[in-house]
Amino acid sequence: QVQLVESGGGSAQAGGSLKLSCAASGYIARRCGMAWYRQTPGKERDLVSTITSDGLISYIDSVKGRFTVSQDNANNTLYLQMSNLKTEDTAVYYCAAQFVPWYAVCSHAFTPNYWGQGTQVTVSS
Repeated sequence: QVQLVESGGGSAQAGGSLKLSCAASGYIARRCGMAWYRQTPGKERDLVSTITSDGLISYIDSVKGRFTVSQDNANNTLYLQMSNLKTEDTAVYYCAAQFVPWYAVCSHAFTPNYWGQGTQVTVSS
């Protein structure tokens, strides 16, 4: 059992910044990767950024240069530093993670099996 608890959501002005945090707790096995997704009403949940346990990072094009993902390996905590926010960034942001048993190996593709509750990010013009 792994729980993901998010914090840091809220409101910001366009051009401003917010930092999201996601702490994993419970039984921690092998962490393959963590990620941030976001979703707006009536739309599919989209992957925003991923970071693997060995530090490989990816971003969707729309946030490159503005968002920075990082993780604290010792505390199994994921962060998303969001800068130069745009109104288009308004969404519910979800933390996700993939954990597998210690005897297993991580897939080359990130496949989350744990999710946070989501946190609202609202950017106003």
